[in-house]
Amino acid sequence: MIFELKQIITQAHLAYLQGKQTVFVSVVALEGSSYRRPGVRMLIQKNGEMTGAVSGGCVEKEILRQSQSVFKTHNPKLMVYDGRYRLGCEGMLYILIEIFQPKTSFFTTFETQINNRSNFSIRSYFSKGEVNRLKGGSEFIFSDGSIFSISTFNKEEHLEVFTESITGQFQLIILGNEHDAVQLSLLASQLGWKVIIYAPNNDSKSIHNFPGASAYLTEHDITFSDLEMDAQTAVVLMSHSFAKDLKFLSELSLKKPAYIGLLGPKKRREQLIHKILELHPETDLNFFDNLYGPSGLNIGAESPQEIAIAIIAEILSTLRRQNPISLRDKVKGIHE
Repeated sequence: MIFELKQIITQAHLAYLQGKQTVFVSVVALEGSSYRRPGVRMLIQKNGEMTGAVSGGCVEKEILRQSQSVFKTHNPKLMVYDGRYRLGCEGMLYILIEIFQPKTSFFTTFETQINNRSNFSIRSYFSKGEVNRLKGGSEFIFSDGSIFSISTFNKEEHLEVFTESITGQFQLIILGNEHDAVQLSLLASQLGWKVIIYAPNNDSKSIHNFPGASAYLTEHDITFSDLEMDAQTAVVLMSHSFAKDLKFLSELSLKKPAYIGLLGPKKRREQLIHKILELHPETDLNFFDNLYGPSGLNIGAESPQEIAIAIIAEILSTLRRQNPISLRDKVKGIHE
């Protein structure tokens, strides 16, 4: 979600600097099932150019058509899209369309929130009742306490409220800089994750060898123990060195990332665990529950690209506390 939102706001800022009008589109409620859930958003320029999507592509043409009155009047509109007779999703979408016209300082504050990986929220006011469907709007509530309205609207009216909590940008730290690390970095960056490569000293590679990475660091730049990690961080050890992995794991035992992945067979993981317990018997045993080695889901991955997919999938399932199965075998709905 944060990656899509970042793309939308970036495009909105460019349009603002060029004097172009845009509208902000938010799915604020859903009855039944749909391809996307409430909280998905998109941006539309007056010339019809779109950034983001709120469905698989079926609803966007109707949103574009209905956005024209918002461009003309600057009044918001709640669009109701009944997919029960048009789509395979059998859901009714409530979509808020509003002119995108925040204060100029909004863009700077938003960028600061993204760079700091801060959590924030978006509140959207709307009414499903036909009488008040031309009322409402959205506001961003940032971690520094500032609130920015996207458009001018009256919150005092009796409107429903949809609040979405936006988690700060997820971070992946890759320890190593071989070809498999390049593929993992590329895939993670395409998901909108902040990727940091922590590489050996005196290596000829640089950040230019890792498309999408945010930083390429060595111990000359920062010691490993000083790297910032939190519950929104995954670490994958790809150094291909037992000694380096042992050193990194010993230091990671003092931190609490959401996921720690190891390359190599299960036997190698066990050897590392035994060695850590031998050198550091005080290590909290709960630390090892967060250690995934071999890293990745069992999808039969062979190539570096496939291995990257397996690792990313395992990280996502760990973060979202899912036990991966085929959706065909899921008894309840996809999002339940």
